[in-house]
Amino acid sequence: MRDFKATRAPEPNAKWLKLRVRLLFGLFLMLLGVAFGRAVQLQVFEQEKLRGMAQDQYVRQIEIPARRGDIFDRRGTPLAQSVEVDSIWVDPSLLPDVKQASRAMAKALKVDADELLARLTRAKRFAWVKRQAKPAEVAAIQALGLPGLGFTKEPKRFYPQRELGAHVVGMVGMDSKGLEGLELAFEDELSGQNSRMSGFRDAKGRKLMVQGAMDPLERQGAAVTLTLDRHLQYVAEKSLSKAVEDARGVAGMAVVLDPKTGELLAVANYPRFNPNTPESSSRAGMRNRAALDTFEPGSTMKPFVVAAAMDQKAITADSTFFCENGAWRIGRHVVNDHGSYGWLAPRGILQVSSNICMAKIAQELGREKTVAGYHAFGFAERTGLALPGEGRGVIPFPKAEISLATQSFGQGMTATAVQIAAAYGALANDGVLMRPYLVSKVVDPDGVVLLENRPTEVRRAVSAKVARDVVGMLESVVVKGGTATRAAMEEYRVAGKTGTAQKADPVARGYSDKRIASFVGVVPAEDPRVVILVVVDEPKTDVYGGFVAAPAFKEIATAAMAHLAVPPSRTVAPGGAVAAASVTPVAAKPVASKASEPARPALEDAVTEAPEPGTVRVPDVQGSVGREAVVKLLAAALEPQVLGSGRVVSQTPAAGSLVEKGARVTLELATRQ
Repeated sequence: MRDFKATRAPEPNAKWLKLRVRLLFGLFLMLLGVAFGRAVQLQVFEQEKLRGMAQDQYVRQIEIPARRGDIFDRRGTPLAQSVEVDSIWVDPSLLPDVKQASRAMAKALKVDADELLARLTRAKRFAWVKRQAKPAEVAAIQALGLPGLGFTKEPKRFYPQRELGAHVVGMVGMDSKGLEGLELAFEDELSGQNSRMSGFRDAKGRKLMVQGAMDPLERQGAAVTLTLDRHLQYVAEKSLSKAVEDARGVAGMAVVLDPKTGELLAVANYPRFNPNTPESSSRAGMRNRAALDTFEPGSTMKPFVVAAAMDQKAITADSTFFCENGAWRIGRHVVNDHGSYGWLAPRGILQVSSNICMAKIAQELGREKTVAGYHAFGFAERTGLALPGEGRGVIPFPKAEISLATQSFGQGMTATAVQIAAAYGALANDGVLMRPYLVSKVVDPDGVVLLENRPTEVRRAVSAKVARDVVGMLESVVVKGGTATRAAMEEYRVAGKTGTAQKADPVARGYSDKRIASFVGVVPAEDPRVVILVVVDEPKTDVYGGFVAAPAFKEIATAAMAHLAVPPSRTVAPGGAVAAASVTPVAAKPVASKASEPARPALEDAVTEAPEPGTVRVPDVQGSVGREAVVKLLAAALEPQVLGSGRVVSQTPAAGSLVEKGARVTLELATRQ
């Protein structure tokens, strides 16, 4: 039978249906190809770009400065430390109203609203609101409940001793970079390794997780231990401040040095400043004058000329010189003494500080050997304290006779306070110059010693005999007839020298009427333990070092002898007479007998019983002003803790109590109404 359906021609709609299917299939295939191509472009060619854009939406990376290493004094007392504090940041893009938010945050932080608004406007996704904020400020910002806020820990430098040793330690900036002093000199060792912290957030900007911070020990800086002694530094700063203020001077310097090792036990400057609040001080007030500034020292240089002349056999201890009765003409210049003197030996020349006879000694020594003598004691060369900008000083070659004369008594040349103290240390150390140093050691967090300084001999300046002879001569300066009787101590032999120098006027190219008054002493003279230099710049009440600087020396020396437990040179008899202890003479020509001196008063506190070894009785400081009370306690080897200001109204432990040396005594001070 014939199939009519099979022989029937296909309908036109069927043809178009197949065509549409093919076209639709091709379209889908093309779209799939485009999608695949786009995926390849995004995943392969634009992968890094898109990853960065994604991380920018949910990741914040903040660089966290490493915790700086601590700075300690010689006994481990911290002078500079770092503490973790909160810093506040914000993502300005998440703030609904930047202007209103900036006003609210500025009010909470008590900062300038316009400055904060400008900072947030400039930033896109990150801006600091307040770095190193106080806890109260952090709480105030959190209370605002603004979106996009973040808080991160940052190390902040803190100086627990405030002004104490500030000129030596220096300070850091907001970014924890050293700006002054040892903070700048040891920036690489103290700074450690910075790290970056990643913070993740959700679509609303809320912080979900923080990761990526390194272990604090891994990024902590090395610790620096100094040769400074906190007790002696405190006494030196207080005594210097009192000396400058009493003399109405503009500035001052004090140095305490161990002559046998070269260690600097105290380096004080005035005016003082608090590195915790550096904005309240001027740049000049932050300068470490004792190490950085050079000045014409004046008569404190005379012993070095005498020592060099004796060492070169140009003179002897018994040589005599005519001091021209107070005035001596050299060409068209006249050298003057402050008194009228005739024939004097070197001991007498140093005792009365004769400029004329000192100039004649320099003539005997000669120009070359005079300059060489100064160089032998370390002048005109840096001491190597590792402080940036350390002064060097100059010793010009004296071509003219008047130049040789003025250099012999410390004018027409410059030196730093540390150089002068180190040079006297050479005399006190049997003629051997030791390199002065401030940093004892630098140790990293793992305990590895990166740097360690030890006593280092620079050179022999003069022979041991000459050095002892000159120190013996300098004892005459503090007895009756000398220029520094106010430096004499009841229980210890003192050798020292005063200085009163004219200040150069760079504008007028001459000398002004301003003065620098100084005193440098060695104590005890028979076995020197410390060299103490005190300098007062431009004193108004008196210009002589024996009146202006010597009392401060005595105050520092009294505390130093007690703190270092140095046995007395003399004993005090019950009747108050001072008897010399049995000591070996320090000079070939002995010092004039003490019996010829006026009787000294007895000590205030008579010793009635011998306390146990290592213990001491608390002195009575009731009614004393704070400064005097602190000095008495330090002299008794006790640690003062002062509360309030004014005069002492109570002390704990009570006066007369038997306590261990180094024990803390709390003083309550109040101002009388």
